[in-house]
Amino acid sequence: MRAGINRFYELLGRPIAFWSRWVLGLAAVPLVLSFTQPLWSIQMFAPQYPKGLQLDIYAHTIEGGHDGLDLAEINTLNHYIGMKKLEKADFTDLEWIPFAIGALVLLSLRVAAIGDVRSLVDLAVLTLYFGCFSAARFAFMLYTYGHNLDPRAPIRMEPFTPAILGTKQIANFAIASYPRGASVLIAFFATAVVGLTAWHLLHAARRARA
Repeated sequence: MRAGINRFYELLGRPIAFWSRWVLGLAAVPLVLSFTQPLWSIQMFAPQYPKGLQLDIYAHTIEGGHDGLDLAEINTLNHYIGMKKLEKADFTDLEWIPFAIGALVLLSLRVAAIGDVRSLVDLAVLTLYFGCFSAARFAFMLYTYGHNLDPRAPIRMEPFTPAILGTKQIANFAIASYPRGASVLIAFFATAVVGLTAWHLLHAARRARA
């Protein structure tokens, strides 16, 4: 038993397979492209807004639909219900997410060039942590905006949590929240990294038992 465990840890220090280096290097490309696409979009539909209002969240900024006009309209509506104004400066996650994505790109290229199985495992853990932490922060942000309402607002509403994923009815607005291209690209990278890691760990485990 102990010999098998020692053998397994020894195999973790072996270089990763040559073909997986190519896969890992190519998987870094979607991460770079993710800066050009929105991570998430929130749309609001109501009888007075039949075409809807849209908010796009990028890794580095937020933008309103219809050439930015929707953001001002959304902030006007939020003012009436006492919700805090949506401003890029308040989205502090947008200050570190670009650096986190850039770090994952550099780490993936390093592992592809000179990495071993152990460094691939570290990359997979960091990737999963980044994804889970970002999702949790996004949910917390929406909760905070919907629950910290100004009691002096012209329209009084019960605290609420906007739709995190899917569609939710709030007053006369149907709010839809869904991932966009950048999230898909990051998910592709994460799937490739986790898949490669699982393959190398299973391969190492089989060799350790042999």
